[in-house]
Amino acid sequence: MNRRNFSQLLSAGLFTAVINSTAKAQSAAQAPFSLKYAPHFGMFQQHAGKNEIDQLKFMYDMGFRALEDNDMMGRPLETQVKIGETLARLGMDMGVFVIKFDGFFDKSHMTSGDKAWTDTFLQACHKAVDTAKRVNAKWATVVPGNFSRQLPMGIQTGNVIEVLKRGAEILEPHNLKMVLEPLSDNPDLFLRYSDQTYSICKGVGSPSCKILFDIYHMQRNEGNLITNMNRCWDEIAYIQIGDNPGRKEPGTGEVNYQNVFKHIKNKGFQGVLGMEHGNFHPGKEGELKLIEAYRKADLV
Repeated sequence: MNRRNFSQLLSAGLFTAVINSTAKAQSAAQAPFSLKYAPHFGMFQQHAGKNEIDQLKFMYDMGFRALEDNDMMGRPLETQVKIGETLARLGMDMGVFVIKFDGFFDKSHMTSGDKAWTDTFLQACHKAVDTAKRVNAKWATVVPGNFSRQLPMGIQTGNVIEVLKRGAEILEPHNLKMVLEPLSDNPDLFLRYSDQTYSICKGVGSPSCKILFDIYHMQRNEGNLITNMNRCWDEIAYIQIGDNPGRKEPGTGEVNYQNVFKHIKNKGFQGVLGMEHGNFHPGKEGELKLIEAYRKADLV
């Protein structure tokens, strides 16, 4: 076989692979999922390209009816507006974005009771309201930061509650809920358990302060997912997904997501479930396998 014929066959093979991948994506464009699973930008970039609006349209075609974007506050204002307009046109919900500020994750900003940190957080809450209006968001993630080694835990908990009360005063008139996320990333984090988060939400006593129940983090920190979800149910406003180990799509780890999703449906959950995880498999085929994983887990 000469080089020209080989090149033609190779090109034809690559072309066929692309066509097959596109056909699979089109065939996966079924009815909406039974729950509002929310992908994030970049998850389907191999199929939809880098443009956020094109990615949103692809998500919709695949049956997803929500978007999650932790970095929304940092995006250019014109991009936020375009995303909001596209979500409205497609009839998709906006999931969480993160109320971010310098040191929001790895400093003892709420636990310390320091007025400077409190003022920084409250300024970020005002900015979050503006962002939420552009994209019609109802939820925004809040992380209280690290615990303070110099203070008893009860004092720190009281400090966190007082800061969150002031944040809720800003968000509540705009129907924006801050959802507190207990995390498993490192042992210095103050907020780690669902019952701890529940008690803080009860202490704040506002419809704008609720729980973000991240299944990945809660599986790592405490397990007993369905029981703990039930115990905290009246304070849970948002759910996130990720299998463990690896923090990838359902079916790639130890969590029985078919049972978990079935339970969430039976509870009558009407909110968004953020797909805060990576893709287990690479490339276009990996994106299709991710969609197939959600179809499988959703069929209960």
